[in-house]
Amino acid sequence: MSRRLITELQPQTQVDQLFLATHKQLRPNRNGQLYLQVDLADKSGMITGRLWNASDDDFDAFEDGDYVRVEGHTQLYSGSLQLIVTAIERADPRTVDETEFRVLSTTDIDRLRAELAALAGTVRAAPLRELVAEILADEDLVAAFCRSPAGVKHHHAYAGGLLDHVVNLLRLADRIAPLYPDLDRDLLLVGVLVHDVGKTVELESEKGFSYTDLGQLLGHVLLGLEIVEAKIRAIEERTGQPFDAETAVRVKHMIAAHHGQLEFGAAKVPMTLEALALHHLDHLDAKMAAVTQLLKAEASIDDGWTQFHQNHGRKFFRGRS
Repeated sequence: MSRRLITELQPQTQVDQLFLATHKQLRPNRNGQLYLQVDLADKSGMITGRLWNASDDDFDAFEDGDYVRVEGHTQLYSGSLQLIVTAIERADPRTVDETEFRVLSTTDIDRLRAELAALAGTVRAAPLRELVAEILADEDLVAAFCRSPAGVKHHHAYAGGLLDHVVNLLRLADRIAPLYPDLDRDLLLVGVLVHDVGKTVELESEKGFSYTDLGQLLGHVLLGLEIVEAKIRAIEERTGQPFDAETAVRVKHMIAAHHGQLEFGAAKVPMTLEALALHHLDHLDAKMAAVTQLLKAEASIDDGWTQFHQNHGRKFFRGRS
């Protein structure tokens, strides 16, 4: 049997094939019995697998980031397709065609990295130009940027997803800035570049996708502020000149405010035009990516509508043609 993509799986389907395990947990159910929950991925999306009555041996049988062979069957639960696992084991990576699991190829990553540098390179204001150069010269940071997801589940949750997300935001910022003459284009582009830079530390991307200890304890907003502050200090040491104080505060404010509302994780609500624009562009791209993936993930369900999704508060019409 040829391998089926996750988006091709239908409810009540028997499964015996390879997946990429991105995050595993051993959890108790309401009766105190343990079960293994594992996020399984391929290039089309992600599905949650559950192995009931699991043991420590089942949990230790593979690691996040391993390719695994899974046996089981699919079912709908709370509007989402899940995989009830009966057997799971580590697969020999030499037998795996990795193109079935990568959303972005090496060529895609190289193209996006070049576009990131080109768009960020259009920044002209002196202090902001220095900050862009300092960030792009950090090979370790850029490498982490290129392999990190933008999220664990909800949007751009794949290797290179952070790069993909930021490049698309740079495109959007470049297009909308001329429509608002009072908007500082350079400042907006730099805000886009750095708003999620803390995710290079918040999220584990070497093996699977999960939160690091720093990510759970501090979060990407605080981590991003630390990274930008370190880059500003490095510029001052290299040039022997103070970085413009107001510019530094405006950049940091965009990081602090990009979630838009305090209840959604913002340290501050947007209080500048650039921070307001960044928040809405970021929200747009994240939502469009999440819903596009949702529509693809339910493409095999024979109905014009998706299931109801609690986190969106609605179902979506895919069309019947």
